[in-house]
Amino acid sequence: MSRKFNPTPQQEKIIRHDRSAFVNACPGAGKTRIIIERAKVAKGAGRDGKGIAYLSFTRAAVAVLEERLRSENLLDYPAFPHFVGTFDSFIWQYIVSPFGLPDSDDVPRLVPDLNERTIRPFEKAQLLPLSCFDRKTGKMDVRRAAMAGFDVSEKPASLIKAFETTAVKTRQRFYARGELDFDDARDIAASRLSDVEFSSRLAKVLAARFKEIIVDEAQDCNPSDLGIIDWMRSVDIPIKIICDPNQSIYEFRGGVTDQLLKFSDTFADDCRLIMSGNFRSTRNICKAIVMLRSASARMHLDEALGDFRDEEIPIYLFSYSGAGVPPSIGEKYAEILSGTGIELSKAPLLAATKNSAYNAIGQPILKIKKDLTYKIAKAVKDFHNSFDPDDQKAALEAIHKVVLTIQDHLPAKSYHQYLHDNRINYSHWRPQALHILRYLKFGDETEKQWHARTKEVFAPFLQTDAGSIAQKIRANQDVALVLRHSPVAKVPPKTIHSVKGMEFPGVCVVTTSKTVKGILDSLQGLTDDPIKAEAARELYVAASRAQRLLAIAVPKSQCRRLSDHLKTHGADVKTVVI
Repeated sequence: MSRKFNPTPQQEKIIRHDRSAFVNACPGAGKTRIIIERAKVAKGAGRDGKGIAYLSFTRAAVAVLEERLRSENLLDYPAFPHFVGTFDSFIWQYIVSPFGLPDSDDVPRLVPDLNERTIRPFEKAQLLPLSCFDRKTGKMDVRRAAMAGFDVSEKPASLIKAFETTAVKTRQRFYARGELDFDDARDIAASRLSDVEFSSRLAKVLAARFKEIIVDEAQDCNPSDLGIIDWMRSVDIPIKIICDPNQSIYEFRGGVTDQLLKFSDTFADDCRLIMSGNFRSTRNICKAIVMLRSASARMHLDEALGDFRDEEIPIYLFSYSGAGVPPSIGEKYAEILSGTGIELSKAPLLAATKNSAYNAIGQPILKIKKDLTYKIAKAVKDFHNSFDPDDQKAALEAIHKVVLTIQDHLPAKSYHQYLHDNRINYSHWRPQALHILRYLKFGDETEKQWHARTKEVFAPFLQTDAGSIAQKIRANQDVALVLRHSPVAKVPPKTIHSVKGMEFPGVCVVTTSKTVKGILDSLQGLTDDPIKAEAARELYVAASRAQRLLAIAVPKSQCRRLSDHLKTHGADVKTVVI
């Protein structure tokens, strides 16, 4: 039987608040529980036939919320009149799709990976994704192009101009076919909401449907999202904005850290609410993570209220030498975990990049090459050797892409465009991909024997006039490096972005020599560089996932400085040299 919920005064105030509100919630504040309790109150406030819209910014967050709402009998099948979904899906369903495209009779189609379609101005030119170009002007983004291997400084202006012209024409062609991605949908939504007559009619429709709109994890929105949220707030539907601005780590796509704080100032004093009770972490962790916020966000100290609040495990700092991330981090972390009784599989090692996370457990990431045999080997290894369900799902998708490539369905279309056009969903191809990955698990055999089995399993997918399977699945000596490599530490490596909204008994966060000094400079007010500020917020997000044990791997040169900083509010910090 579940424990009776006894809200804190802060939580009770939010649950009973009937007007719009801006809620600033610390990590582990019980946001989902508060949304559930607010739903109960709103549902009982008269039977007017209206529903509640529950919005968040990731499918994972939406899935958790929907499951909780159904378990509390607050959602039926179907959910109508309520709506539970991502902010993207809400825009698409209520502002874009029902009204078609401006100046077009084509039915709009959502193609999520449209921005990753590659283009080139002529046949022998390098392929570049559309994400390297401004979606309105076509102007090349120098930084993104460099990441794609295109050094603008070494290319003639005529080539760059040819790429930019191709990018504009490609987007125009997509639009003419009714193909949009979510950023296109946002642009259309913003345009429509600026139309006074249209927005007035839409406001009446939404007000008739919803009695309240709850936007969770609002720190993940971008400026366009914030503009739409502001419009929804203006149409007399109570809207709850629930967020932790300190967890805004999507600056690369236009994050709204500063804008969100300014937006909170537009709410009346009694509509700016806080939740500073942390039901997740120990007091020691709470004392440490408050120092990972910007100086202006440390006025409210988190209060440890959960089951682990009295545990006295210190904050561990793993001091390492050298410029690279060593595998000794994962080994020492696993050793400390074993003394706490925390299962290794439930205590991830987190880093800003996969390379850093994997290096820390002695499993470097191997780059994906164009060779199909190499892609298959990497997918097999990732599936059987990964501790991360997301990596396993990516391996399943990689195998499906190989099947479609052998069948000559790709790259004429992007992967997701092909699935959309042929109405293929995950359940259709997953069993087949799963069978292939299990069958191709590398065991007590030679690479040559594994290669023979690989050709055997993929041969049935080959088109009759497409040559031999040996031409598609070629022998590759690099496969041995993939299949025979194993990690030295058995803790799951994850990126910080992949664990937002989650919690774990133990967490080890890896910082690098390239970033940690800038992070501390930002936290201590020595720089206002937005890139360093975002790196600091990433460290905050990662550290605040921990319930019982928090470890941070830090280069030796900055270890004492980080230790002194974390001790400001009395955190117990222990340095371990590795």
